[in-house]
Amino acid sequence: MSFLLMPNPHSARRLFLGQSSLVLSGAAVALLAGKHALAAKSDDAAAKDTQILNTALAAELEAIAAYQLGAESNLLQKPTLDLALTFQGHHKEHADLLAKTVEKLGGKPVAAKAKYSFPAEKLKSQADVLQFAATLEQGAVSAYLGAVPLFGNRDLSKAAASILGDEAMHWAILRQALGQVPVPSAYVA
Repeated sequence: MSFLLMPNPHSARRLFLGQSSLVLSGAAVALLAGKHALAAKSDDAAAKDTQILNTALAAELEAIAAYQLGAESNLLQKPTLDLALTFQGHHKEHADLLAKTVEKLGGKPVAAKAKYSFPAEKLKSQADVLQFAATLEQGAVSAYLGAVPLFGNRDLSKAAASILGDEAMHWAILRQALGQVPVPSAYVA
């Protein structure tokens, strides 16, 4: 099951961390942050790095496909369609960086699935598409939130936290577009 489609953010975080062996190595995060020399000095196993990065990459590829579904639904009006395509572009950038990082670690990046199990039949209005996207972004926030504190080096955790911040902004903007309080609480869960 996709962590992006989990019924609540805590389940999404548990699934994401479970699929990624509960650990992001310092080397992986160093590569994400563009700190190649620091990554080379790390003694962490590349296999664990590749596994968690590929889990994140699979989630980003799924998000790209979800935004494509929304864009092709003909339910999104301008400027909402433009916003969805912008967010899709962010996920493409995340996926590109994650794939390159997996390759730098000597691994093979996961590929996008030929088909995802999205609830397309339930998307009947722009609000339905926005709610679907907001739920996906909330799951992504929760999953990245679970991964960030596992880093031993605070500087290295900044790279993953940067993606987390982007996902949180997406979620807040989508909530606002739905007429909901953009930031529902003082803490992200």
